[in-house]
Amino acid sequence: MFRNKFSVFLYVILGLAAIGLVTQLFTNTVNFLTNIMIMLGIGVAIFAVIYVFFFRRRATSNDMKKYKSAVKQSKSKYANKTFSSIPGNKKKPASLIKRKSSKRATHLRVIDGNKHKRKKRATY
Repeated sequence: MFRNKFSVFLYVILGLAAIGLVTQLFTNTVNFLTNIMIMLGIGVAIFAVIYVFFFRRRATSNDMKKYKSAVKQSKSKYANKTFSSIPGNKKKPASLIKRKSSKRATHLRVIDGNKHKRKKRATY
């Protein structure tokens, strides 16, 4: 019973609000649009204050700190190194050809597999 009374009351209030908006729009358009803009501005300001004080503080968690340090490390690893040219410090042309040192990739590994089984096969 309470629910029916509440829904009727809600529909009456919404209907009166709609009638008020339409009459305000047609009779006093400039004032209506000014009020709408002011309400939107206040709403955006309140949202910005709530976002800055509540949501941004929560974002600085331990995971975010780890992520930022990983990004910093990755940028320092893969950054393009720029060399500044100093006029008094120029390199001499290399007269000796240096051999390129072959480094082994530490993340790659050779898997031997089952080579010894092939040797034990009978040959016909």
